[in-house]
Amino acid sequence: MSSKTRTRTALAAGVLAVALGLGATAQASAGTPRSVSGKPSDDITRIADFYGAYIDAVTDEDSGGLGEALRSHYLTAGFQKELTAWEEKNHADGVLRAQNVPLAWKVTGNGSTTGHTEAVITLTWSRSSTTELVVDMARDTRRIYRIAEKGIGAK
Repeated sequence: MSSKTRTRTALAAGVLAVALGLGATAQASAGTPRSVSGKPSDDITRIADFYGAYIDAVTDEDSGGLGEALRSHYLTAGFQKELTAWEEKNHADGVLRAQNVPLAWKVTGNGSTTGHTEAVITLTWSRSSTTELVVDMARDTRRIYRIAEKGIGAK
């Protein structure tokens, strides 16, 4: 293989890795099957399921109203009203806190108490741009009641 061909191959692999949001780990794990796991009883899995499905729905231009159905299923009724008011004021999607759709997302547990579970959602917009949101879910109803830029304890 010529030097020129190797360079093109490496460049193509790098572009693909960035497009997939995998960065340098894509080259190290090339050929290794990926797996994603979760449990319906796990609060962080539930929050991750919501964000994954919601971003898919928005990316697919919300055909059939899936985004609204997901909001109805995963968010409390009171919070849905708060989101609508936030969206009207800010002219952006309240779940994503943005006017566009992220390229990737990551959910990380941020602690829980008897009453609620908190997670940090990292939304990736480009190679060098991310946003973090804090999501709170009631443990008894397993519904999200808050999405904000800071946690409940933050000032």
